[in-house]
Parts: sequence; structure tokens; C-alpha cells
Amino acid sequence: METLQKIAVVIPSFKVKGQILDVISKIGPEVNRIYVVDDCCPQETGKYVSEHCTDLRVTILHNPVNLGVGGAVMNGYAAAIQDGMDIIVKVDGDGQMDPRLIKQFVAPIIDGEADYTKGNRFFDLEEIHAMPKMRLFGNAVLSFMTKLSSGYWDLFDPTNGFTAIHRDVAKHLPFHKISNRYFFETDILFRLNTLRAVVIDIPMDAKYGEEESNLKISKIVGEFLAKHLRNLSKRIFYNYYLRNMSLASIELPLGVLMLAAGTVFGVSHWISSMDSGVPTPAGTVMLSALPIILGTQFILAFIGHDVAAVPHRPFHLKVQFKNHGRDQCKD
Repeated sequence: METLQKIAVVIPSFKVKGQILDVISKIGPEVNRIYVVDDCCPQETGKYVSEHCTDLRVTILHNPVNLGVGGAVMNGYAAAIQDGMDIIVKVDGDGQMDPRLIKQFVAPIIDGEADYTKGNRFFDLEEIHAMPKMRLFGNAVLSFMTKLSSGYWDLFDPTNGFTAIHRDVAKHLPFHKISNRYFFETDILFRLNTLRAVVIDIPMDAKYGEEESNLKISKIVGEFLAKHLRNLSKRIFYNYYLRNMSLASIELPLGVLMLAAGTVFGVSHWISSMDSGVPTPAGTVMLSALPIILGTQFILAFIGHDVAAVPHRPFHLKVQFKNHGRDQCKD
């Protein structure tokens, strides 16, 4: 396995003028290139870095309009791919992520164990007390929603933006379709699952300074719910009906149909019984309960299959093997 990988760091920058230089200074020598993406920052962070930073690895990219964290990262990915970088790490510029952990994030990719690594602040139970309680609750809810929509049941902390990705995986992402703003971290997981990429968590500590997060859980929960449902439906269609068919492809619609039929039948007879004052017969209750029970079992069986179907073979190794085969054919 080749270990001399060119590593790039992408730092989306918006209102982080006070922390950005400290973040850059902590990036170790294992990194070959640093892309600071000024996302039309009102503080002119890009200009500030170019004037005060002497690190020769730094390249400043400017977005003419504010694209959000997703749009900024995608621009950084594109620049890194064009410059021939092998692994691209995304680090926020607000100082909440420790750049000294970059080696831990890229190691599984270099070793061929993963295509994409993602920080997890919930791994150490002794450390999560540092996270605000409302943020902790919001992340738990968003994490469950992400598991459903992305298919990565073994991941947590979906809004964590400390990530690393292999170039061959990033090149296959539909940049123009990935959400530009706060849904970016979650949406990219859905896109990675459509590629059957391997994603793993990297333990890290929760770190919060005096800076205030721009992400307000109460304001985005409705938007996130709608987008999660959209991605869930797409993923199920892609994985269980378009690309492949299995027993799970039958279990899900059958389970939903039986659960819905039993519920409608039971509720209608319950309302009728309430209006007439006549108790519902035991046989009618059983006719309602049986499809509900069976439907629930079918749905749980589908979920069990979905949990077991988490990708385990890195996508970038498939690409390299395929390209190597083509090269041999040419020779």
C-alpha cells in the first residue's frame, strides 16, 4: 500500500478572522497544501490571511458570493483535486477542531480501511459534558435521522465537520447536487452511501470556546426533516430497487402496507364503536392487531438488513484496482 500520500486541508472561512491564524499554525508538516476558502466573508478573512500568514503551503480561494459551508468546501475539494492532492481534510476555521488530529483522520484512508473519516465527539462519555445540553439533544436527534437517511448506522455526530476524504471518492461526488449550507455534512453522507463508500468515526473531544455557533437546531429541524425524508426515499429506491433486489425489497413495502391497513381498519372500527357505544368484538380487534404486528416485524426485518448492509469495502480501492487493470490492458 502506497503511504506517500499528498494531504491537503480545506478551511471554509466565514467570520473566523480572530481564530484562523491559530488554526493554520497548528497544522503539522504532514500536510502539503492548505486552502483557505473565503466564503465572501464580511471580515475579509482571506485578505487577512494573505497579509499576515507566512506559511507557504497556504492558498487563498475567494467565493464571489456566500455559498455556505458546503459550497466553500466543494470549491476547496475541486482545487485540491486539480492540484493532485490524494487526501483532503476539512477543518473549520473557528478553532473548535484540533488540527493536530489530522494524522488520525488520514491514517485509515492511507491504510485502505476507509474512504471518508468523520469526527465523533460522543465517543468519550467523560468528555461530552463539555457540550451544551441543548446541542447534545439536538445532535442525538439529528444523528438518528442521519442513520436512517444515509444508511450509515454505525456513525454518530452528524453535524461534526472535521472530515477527511480520498480524492478518488471526492471526484465521484455530484458537487452541484450536494447541499451548500448546514445540511452539507449530512447530505454528503447520503451521497457517499450511493457510491458504497466506507465511512468510519474518529474519536475526538468536544471543544467549545467563546465563539457562538451559527447553527440553531430549532430553526433547521423542519428543513432537515424534509431533506432527510427525501434522501431516505432516494436511498431506498437506489439501493433496493434500482441497483439490487433482495428479500428486503419485499419486506419494506409489505410491512408498510400491512401496518397501514391494520391501523386504518382498527381506527375506523374504534371510532364506530365510540359513536355507537357498542364494544368492538374480539375478532375485529385481532383482525386489526395481526397486520399491525406482522407489518412491524417486516419493517424491523428490513431495518436489520439495512444495518447489516453498511459498506465495508473501500470505494477508492475499487477505483484504483479498476484503473490498474486498464493500465495493464494498455500495456
